[in-house]
Amino acid sequence: MKLFISLMLLAIIVSLGFAMFFMLNDSGPKKRTVNALIIRVGLSVSLIVILIVSYFMGWIQPHGIVP
Repeated sequence: MKLFISLMLLAIIVSLGFAMFFMLNDSGPKKRTVNALIIRVGLSVSLIVILIVSYFMGWIQPHGIVP
């Protein structure tokens, strides 16, 4: 599960990077920028939903800060 969460966070960051790249380099309509941001928002929402479902299914357990 840690690997999946890490990959989802990496995909979110990559999508944000693509949006920035398209925003800086595209002239005219910013359709590719908007699409990259839509993908980022979709990934973020799906990650939150997956974390909530995983918690209620017992697949992940919260823990305190370990010194």
